[in-house]
Amino acid sequence: MTDQNVQIIDTHQRMKKMRKGAGPVSYVILILYAAIIILPFLIVISTSFKTWQEASSTVFHLFPSEGFDASGYSEVFTYKANQDAAMPTLIKSFLNTLLYIIPPTVLGLFTSAIAGYAFAKLRFRAKNFMYTALLATMMIPGIICLAPTFSIYDMIGWVDTPYPLMIPGMFGAAACVFFMRQFYMGIPDSLVEAAKIDGAGYFSIFFRIMVPLSVPALMAQGVLGFVGGYNDYFNPLIYLQSSDLYNLQVALRVFAGVFRMRPNVVMAGTLSALVPTLILYFVAQNYFVEGIVTSGIKQ
Repeated sequence: MTDQNVQIIDTHQRMKKMRKGAGPVSYVILILYAAIIILPFLIVISTSFKTWQEASSTVFHLFPSEGFDASGYSEVFTYKANQDAAMPTLIKSFLNTLLYIIPPTVLGLFTSAIAGYAFAKLRFRAKNFMYTALLATMMIPGIICLAPTFSIYDMIGWVDTPYPLMIPGMFGAAACVFFMRQFYMGIPDSLVEAAKIDGAGYFSIFFRIMVPLSVPALMAQGVLGFVGGYNDYFNPLIYLQSSDLYNLQVALRVFAGVFRMRPNVVMAGTLSALVPTLILYFVAQNYFVEGIVTSGIKQ
């Protein structure tokens, strides 16, 4: 056995020992990190099932000491900010949220996907320049455009309407275009060329080849777009002024103000608002993970 082989074996053994020693340390770090993430959720769940007296008490108990009480949830699903409203505020705001985010998410996903397909597989003049300009828009902080955007929407009468929350998103997003382009770049050009030989046009190739192959990526971007719109608080706060138009996040802020002396109601509302996104993630988690992992990888 040569000296070089001996050195390789020694290096391999040392690395193996280091990995064994790092294993317990890694588990301890991961457990601590998981505890830091999970503990706030446990506090929210526990507080939502406490009586308002115990929830407001300065003495903290991780679990309800006076028994589980669901009065916070009954208050959440019966409270009406406007007594003349046809349905409770939380349910109305949840339906408003779905109305504001589903159309722009679906149409914006289609727009971004077809743009990503064009940048990845089509040849046309100034393609690289247009793609670079598109990515450059991601470098502009959104807060810089807030004042002129609000002024434009105010001039055309869109303030206090859902349009500022819906219409812009229907034209896609630069980040989604970038993501879809990376995914389509991983699809062999031979598939596109074979389809062209068979007489398929650009749209036929997109709908019959690209879309079926990119379902995981589309689902991943759809989940991200839905969650981003679902959690949006700033834009609805700026553009929506009527309580009947509030989305879920703004309605929760109203809850926090009205029930500031009853933390159990606030926590119950927060947990109720969290449930739809959790359901969405568990339903689409396989597509989500697959879409993120396979983006940019040669198929």
